[in-house]
Amino acid sequence: MSAMTLAVPSKGRLKEQAEDFFRESGFPIEALGGARGYLARIPNLPAIEVRLLSASEIASGVLAGDIHCGVSGEDLLREQVGDLERVAHLLAPLGFGRADLVVAAPASWLDVETMADVDDVAARLEATTGRKLRVATKYVRSTRRFFTEEGVGHYRIVESAGATEGAPAAGVADLVVDITTTGATLKANGLKILNDGVILRSQAQLAASLEAEWSPEALKTLRTLIDGIEEKAGLRTTRFQDFGMALNNTAA
Repeated sequence: MSAMTLAVPSKGRLKEQAEDFFRESGFPIEALGGARGYLARIPNLPAIEVRLLSASEIASGVLAGDIHCGVSGEDLLREQVGDLERVAHLLAPLGFGRADLVVAAPASWLDVETMADVDDVAARLEATTGRKLRVATKYVRSTRRFFTEEGVGHYRIVESAGATEGAPAAGVADLVVDITTTGATLKANGLKILNDGVILRSQAQLAASLEAEWSPEALKTLRTLIDGIEEKAGLRTTRFQDFGMALNNTAA
């Protein structure tokens, strides 16, 4: 019986990068049940049950306590909960899956370069037309949090179900908040990233749940995994001790 569950991405480039990372750290992942299976194992860490899930499912599982530990984007983790540090601990940035969550405006808005400019435009728009500035995004929680921090009002969220970057050209939004790696797609759609519009510089994280039930054996297994990662991957930014303290505080 497994002591600990570890979830890794089940498909795409993130899957390949996660598998490369663990293999280079001395923990190769072997799929069970063929290429379409949803379980895997780490032969030299048999106490770990490896689950193959989508990055969003991993984030949800870690935050809910259904998974002890998982690899997911920081953007997904922070979008799903208001206070991430209350329910999960980021053990290590993994150096792949990099992308920025940004605010982008039409390039034709020559006088709009900052979030303060956005607030001015939004205030004028509502005063003259009665309409709030429309912001298209899939990252509703992160957008609201950032706009509040920046003191921007007079806007409303348009939840995006498709290609967010096309919303202004389609006439359904004025601004977008979207994830980007190079900014090329935004630029191709006539958009520019605001000078102070980077909400989060995200990357894949090894995140541990504070909501899961951690037995002494599970913690020992996680410690073995972290030690191996630090030694073989040369990663010196993991925070196992901090996680233990946070876990104790949660239990208290």
